[in-house]
Amino acid sequence: MSQTDPERRRIVSSRHLADGEGWEASELEFGLIVAFNAFSRWTVRCMAAAGSELSPLEILVLHNVNHRERDKRLTDISFLLNIEDTHTVNYALRKLLRAGLLSSEKRGKEVFYATSPKGRDLCDSYRELRAQCFLEGLGRTDLTGPQMREMAARLRALSGQYDQASRAAASL
Repeated sequence: MSQTDPERRRIVSSRHLADGEGWEASELEFGLIVAFNAFSRWTVRCMAAAGSELSPLEILVLHNVNHRERDKRLTDISFLLNIEDTHTVNYALRKLLRAGLLSSEKRGKEVFYATSPKGRDLCDSYRELRAQCFLEGLGRTDLTGPQMREMAARLRALSGQYDQASRAAASL
């Protein structure tokens, strides 16, 4: 194989998944793996700089509960974050409650969560650090706002394809 052969330029995490038709999906999946891990590392370090040691899931849950300042139920949070295992979200909620970043209120059989003043302050600090550390540097890339919106739409569509494939695999 020569250096210019497309076979040598494939950047994949699992060569056995990159053979035959559709090999480009393996290259995309490797990009998703790298991006997911970089994003998780970023959120943890940004949150630590903002003043709290939280896991990536706890950070996503905190931001989701803080979103639009509306009380949310476990099912709302899990649905919006596309997390099937609600136990992991429930565990994150309990940790955030213990840390004083959330409050909860039982209404009938449902528990609703809201960010506490401490949680809102932490989200505000995170936002400021995000603007300083991430958004300022983003301007030096070739990505425009419309291009980022298009990528986001494609990623959401791709998540639907993975969801459908997981349902098909579960039925085998």
